[in-house]
Amino acid sequence: MTDEAAPADETLMQAFAAGDAHAFETLYDRHALPVWRFVLRSVHDPALADDLVQDVWFSLVRQAPQYAVRARFRTWLFTLAHHRLVDHWRTRKMHASLDADTDEGAALADTLAADSGFGPVKQLQTREQAQALLDALAALPLPQREAFLLQAEGGLSLAEIAQATGVNAETAKSRLRYARERLRHALEAFA
Repeated sequence: MTDEAAPADETLMQAFAAGDAHAFETLYDRHALPVWRFVLRSVHDPALADDLVQDVWFSLVRQAPQYAVRARFRTWLFTLAHHRLVDHWRTRKMHASLDADTDEGAALADTLAADSGFGPVKQLQTREQAQALLDALAALPLPQREAFLLQAEGGLSLAEIAQATGVNAETAKSRLRYARERLRHALEAFA
């Protein structure tokens, strides 16, 4: 099946709501990784991200019978993820370390760094740049980090970010602009 012939996410969600389990599998295959990356970059803990993302998908399943197309499916899905993160932050203090090991035993910065095809100096520079990016992301105020990650990981537009976070478009635009400025400033040494 070509991309042109692939059913739209909204159509798949409606099919899932009507009982088509294969439609859910397709949606999951399309969106599981971006949602997980969004949550991971928000909580900095792979095991916690796994748990929270599982909750997001359970929420999608629970809400399927009431699903109505009011926005892009992707916007709706990332809104579910946003709400799960808000619930998490309300109930727990965020304890995270950028040096925490991933399931593969590598630091999170290593997962962003260059592959082994680069020489040792390039790998070191890339790992340092990846760590600097993670540090800069972690230092962003939560609303700015969330807006940035919704765009970078979720591929959401400005209007969709505003909808997902429950703010107006100007607020979402400001958060995104301030996040980019702070990240640009934090990464000037690598330019």
